Amino acid sequence: MRIRDFRIEDYDAVIDLWTDAGLPFRPEGRDRREAIARELQGAQAVFLVAEDGERIVGVVFGTHDGRKGWVNRLAVAADCRRRGVAKALVGEVEARLRGLGIVIVACLIEDENAISQTAFARLGYARHPEILYHAKRFVSGA
Repeated sequence: MRIRDFRIEDYDAVIDLWTDAGLPFRPEGRDRREAIARELQGAQAVFLVAEDGERIVGVVFGTHDGRKGWVNRLAVAADCRRRGVAKALVGEVEARLRGLGIVIVACLIEDENAISQTAFARLGYARHPEILYHAKRFVSGA
């Protein structure tokens, strides 16, 4: 397995991976090809894939705002789980963000996603049940 930068040509394979993993995504909003391509042009994106041969078996999208980093959209192919793929992807995102001077990395996980909650707890991420997430969407489907 090797980890490399996500390229827009990986988009369809990544969408398939998200679908297979049951991750919610917004193909008409923030997750559409054009939106992701635009993010890739900015300095805040650390988008990575894990490959086994030519097959993409994992993906993680990391971002930062200059002071805090975020781990987003972590997914691993079902037949490749429990082999260290998620750990390697998150570790690489963390390393790259630290290289940019980011010293806090966080993630948002849906309450019903027990698999991700367990995975991130094993990776040293602490849950903060006292934090409530609020969002304002200016575009439907974003």
